[in-house]
Amino acid sequence: MDVSVFLAKFWGWYLIVFFFVLSFNPSRIKEVFENLKDQKFLIITSFIAIVIGLINILLHNIWESNWKFIITSIGWIALGLGLLLFVFPIATIKWLKFINIKLVQILYVLLFLAGVFLLNRAYELVPY
Repeated sequence: MDVSVFLAKFWGWYLIVFFFVLSFNPSRIKEVFENLKDQKFLIITSFIAIVIGLINILLHNIWESNWKFIITSIGWIALGLGLLLFVFPIATIKWLKFINIKLVQILYVLLFLAGVFLLNRAYELVPY
């Protein structure tokens, strides 16, 4: 299986599951932000984001103007957020809270649409 197709399936399913978890249990986001005050949780979260971002980038660093760019972007965003949380935790948490409060509904819809789009590209359900 092509790495791009595998990562499209992985990120597509992940984004859709994440969307539904947040839609049916919106208090989870508040819990995550509360847990980020704990240094141990913050370090583990940033470390996992860095590892996931690096693995994604090493396996799939394709800068083409098609659906593969979404997968590459997800890897770079994960790496960037992980590094920001690790190096500048307080400022990054404030920034994430601001983004979450102001753009929460738009972000959820974009997560869902990106997940559906990636799954469609991976499984070729609706050709275009």
